[in-house]
Amino acid sequence: MPSTSLQLHDHPVSLILVCFTLSFLVAWFTDRFALPARERRRNMPANRTVWHALRDGIARMPVVGIIYAFFFAISWRPLYGAAGCMSFFIIFTAISRAKFRFIREPLVFSDIALVADVFKYKSIFYANSLNIVFWFVAFGYVFGVSGLYMYFEPNVLPNHAEPFYIVLMVIAAALPWISLFWGPVNTPTADLVQRLVGKPDAKVSTVRFGTFSSVVFHFIIWLGVRREKIVNELSGAFFAAVNDLIGHDAENKAPLVVVWQSESFLDMRHYGVNSIRLPTIDRLQKLSTQWGRIATVFEGGYTLRTEFAVLSGLQPDDIHVDASYPYLRARHYTDVVWPTKLKKAGWRTHFIHPYDRTFFLRHKAMPLLGFEEMTMLDAFDHDPARDGPYVSDTALTRKVIEAVDKQKDDKGSFIFVASMANHGPWEPGRVPGYSDPVSIYLEILQQSDRALGQLVDHLNKLDRPVWLVFYGDHAPLLKSFADPFPDPRTDYFITPLAAARTLQQGPVFPRNEEPWNLLKAMLKHANLHKDELD
Repeated sequence: MPSTSLQLHDHPVSLILVCFTLSFLVAWFTDRFALPARERRRNMPANRTVWHALRDGIARMPVVGIIYAFFFAISWRPLYGAAGCMSFFIIFTAISRAKFRFIREPLVFSDIALVADVFKYKSIFYANSLNIVFWFVAFGYVFGVSGLYMYFEPNVLPNHAEPFYIVLMVIAAALPWISLFWGPVNTPTADLVQRLVGKPDAKVSTVRFGTFSSVVFHFIIWLGVRREKIVNELSGAFFAAVNDLIGHDAENKAPLVVVWQSESFLDMRHYGVNSIRLPTIDRLQKLSTQWGRIATVFEGGYTLRTEFAVLSGLQPDDIHVDASYPYLRARHYTDVVWPTKLKKAGWRTHFIHPYDRTFFLRHKAMPLLGFEEMTMLDAFDHDPARDGPYVSDTALTRKVIEAVDKQKDDKGSFIFVASMANHGPWEPGRVPGYSDPVSIYLEILQQSDRALGQLVDHLNKLDRPVWLVFYGDHAPLLKSFADPFPDPRTDYFITPLAAARTLQQGPVFPRNEEPWNLLKAMLKHANLHKDELD
């Protein structure tokens, strides 16, 4: 070891302070690259002063300090602590920039809950690059660089009472995280962070505090938010009582409601792609009592956000920091979502989704949100090697028709269907004869349209009032066509079928709608809700 390095380590406290300062400055400098410059300017708080910038910078220090403490605690080497801390923040910033480039959102705290799913379902997250080469490089860097520091840099662990100092440092690195889960610490910390952050907004917080600090602050708020108060306010402000839902007249058969959430569905004719044929969509437009374009909760991904908005009737702002991953705390919204309200009014409720039941924690969330029955991927005869990566809408339609035919007409029935067929990536080999992603997507759309036509035909023959709600959850991540789509809104239709149809229905003009208003609008059109339609 060179003498200059030994001399530096003769003053461990000063060296630790210098290394921490260097770590903080590097983290602060690189955090600006988490978002493109134009996006940073767009999300910079108005009237931001030097004091505000200084306050936000100081707020980052404890987060950087805890990460530096972790790397120092496992090594007792100041330079290694700095290298590990800087690498940590740089990697988080790079991941956030990559995520934003792909789906226009920086890292959020709930992404941590999806880490295991990213590696388990690499295709659906477009993460096929996380292969053996990725792991070889990642582990080579972590253990290779760490080994070099351990060999060449002397530790500064005091020669006396070594176990005491080791334990003390481990406690210093771990205690802040552990204490966040303890009420007496969590509550005031969450209140303080909430006042600092203000309204949770991932982009604004990333600009103000950097990627990882923003993730930590939003996580602290998520842990400390008092959902009971939020839900009570929502119940009084946004929802009618259960008895505002009326089932049906004694002389008539109970209604059937089928909601079809079509994965990545977007009528590409809005963008001049006139070669595509969607006769069922054209038919729904003529049959519907309400149709048009629907705003999406998130562009290009995170189906669960639109899904929850439709099922709950709640705007993202209504559920505070839960909006990024509402199924993590689904239990708190049990009594305010539509499936629960329908079930309490005597309806049957059924959720159908041809994908792994654990994805997005649906196996836990859906029963909490009022669904008595669930049909998931394990109920389908699906072989990816034979059938492609996802269950086709044709196979899904057959399963939905089976479920419909099992429903008796003595009770109202609510079936929510979340399809998968249109999901990307749209790679060569997925559709025979096509290699271009746009062509593959268009062909799958047409296949889905035909399957939807089969469902409409079947529902129209039933001897009971039937309502079909169809919508796309978000625009596709079709970057070879548009990045981003100039108008990311998708399409929706509220369609009466079978005994719900009336001869008096005339032409209906398109109407913009929000996803959280879809079911309320449908229930009013069906005369199943006492309030008058706005």
